[in-house]
Amino acid sequence: QVKPQFERMANRNCAMFTAIAYRTQVVAGTNYFVKVQDSSTEYVHLRLFQSLPHENQGPSLVSFQTGKTKDDPITYF
Repeated sequence: QVKPQFERMANRNCAMFTAIAYRTQVVAGTNYFVKVQDSSTEYVHLRLFQSLPHENQGPSLVSFQTGKTKDDPITYF
């Protein structure tokens, strides 16, 4: 659901966009920190926000970090 948001914000197209791992943080909703493989050797970290169920909204891309590797830990950003 957030691939088009990422492509628009990063100004690039991704043929590959596969979530590899994630962490969560509960706030007034949930923050998801997701490691995504976007090519055979490149990874990005995404911070997504999912609001509370009664707000009826899908996940939104809040921030991202490029230039990550497969071994980089997922941390808060």
